[in-house]
Amino acid sequence: MATADVTGPADRNSSASNPADVPHGPARRVDGGLDSAVALRTALRAGETSSVELVQRCLDRIEEKNPQLHSFVALDPEGALERAAEADRVLESARTRGTLEDVPVLTGLPTAFKDLVEVQGFVTTYGTAAVPHVVSPKDAPIAARLRSSGANLIGKTAVPEFGLSTYSENLIHPAARNPLDPATSPGGSSGGAAAAVASGMLPLSPGNDGGGSVRIPASACGLVGLKTGLGTLPEDVLGPDGSTHTTDRWGAPRLATTGPLGRSAADAALLLDGLRYDADAPSGTPALDAVQHSLDGGDAFVGLEVGVTTAGPFDEWIHPELSPEARAAFDRGVRLVAELGAHVEESDWVPDRGYPDAFRAVWTAGLAEATVTDEAVAKMGALARAFRYEATHRGGDAQRAAATELTRIAAGFREAWGRYDVLLTPAMSQTPRPIGYYFEGDAENDYELQCHYTPYTSMVNVSGLPAVTVPVWWTPDGFSMSVQMIGRRGAEVQLLSLAAVLQRAAS
Repeated sequence: MATADVTGPADRNSSASNPADVPHGPARRVDGGLDSAVALRTALRAGETSSVELVQRCLDRIEEKNPQLHSFVALDPEGALERAAEADRVLESARTRGTLEDVPVLTGLPTAFKDLVEVQGFVTTYGTAAVPHVVSPKDAPIAARLRSSGANLIGKTAVPEFGLSTYSENLIHPAARNPLDPATSPGGSSGGAAAAVASGMLPLSPGNDGGGSVRIPASACGLVGLKTGLGTLPEDVLGPDGSTHTTDRWGAPRLATTGPLGRSAADAALLLDGLRYDADAPSGTPALDAVQHSLDGGDAFVGLEVGVTTAGPFDEWIHPELSPEARAAFDRGVRLVAELGAHVEESDWVPDRGYPDAFRAVWTAGLAEATVTDEAVAKMGALARAFRYEATHRGGDAQRAAATELTRIAAGFREAWGRYDVLLTPAMSQTPRPIGYYFEGDAENDYELQCHYTPYTSMVNVSGLPAVTVPVWWTPDGFSMSVQMIGRRGAEVQLLSLAAVLQRAAS
């Protein structure tokens, strides 16, 4: 393989600035002084702090910051403190008996699921007025798994309507805002979760990612965000009947997977260990151990074949361009990866022109599934109404054809990207967008603006592969800009290890 030319902009963005022309600023930090999740777990197990103290600290921070950032849409302070007190009793007993290895991995750490996931005792609104708001009688399987790991589920975080959007604004809750600058969006659909972690309301948080919904807010808020590969977490491929389904009812690849958000790759790895909790090794931290080993060695990139590209699947449709800030971040990420020992090559991958139509058909198909009244549809926002109209009028033959097309495209992605150990792309093409940015036109304009902002994420969901976004560059006024690394199937821990080494090199 030939070494890539990483000094200049790619042809498709020839008007973008060279990173040398864009000043590199210091990162904004608004975490409220909250220690890393890894350090907090260590302190809890050592008895140097208590879960009650930690949870109360998070609740105080939520009381302080949530009126401005609107990260949380529901909270259970009393229940959270009761569960924290029980966690303290478990930890104290284990310290006395010398049995900490039997204590579940996340015991005592507070977190929250986004308002698309059923959590016992909480209402799930899906960010819409179009469905009944009822209290969930039990946890969704992924919430049950994380609760088994000892995590304290203290509330629900903000989302866009039905999780459809790259922003976290809807008609029933105030818009979630980015703690780096509350005039901008934290992204979506895990925007409330990312804002909560970045602002110190939570030490870490899960998100789920159907088109970029973990990676987009991670990039906007200066976090590390991992999209797991399809099937890595068994709960992500469970159907309503409890059986495994890796395709939707039309045969298209299932898109959504769960993944961690953390201020560091180590924190994200710790949460991945919780999401993959194993009752036979309750305190085990295999992902975190691997990340810390990579940080100790510092050679995780040495000898890797890394392809780099700014090509994306919407190029022939809306011709998205990298902003100077996104270009500077991408070029710095490529340069750092090469300096860390990877063999870097410009990828010649050419995106499939059929992607935009096929993806849109599959992305919107779920809105036709629910039986809802005209009155309920009228309560939806403009984008959800438009997508539902498309989906309900598409017809079964057209939906199956789109599923077949997207399956073919997904195989092409995996084949082309599989030439490399890692494919590196920009994360976002722009800086975080202002609140209300997507509502200046009609629903079609809204969707196009979203695709301009995040042209590199949904293709990874279609492929079924894992990917991680890592902050590597900061604008002069402190906005975080990230790169995305796409790995091979099963490479989640490797990606987090690489993210840890890259994040350290970039800081």
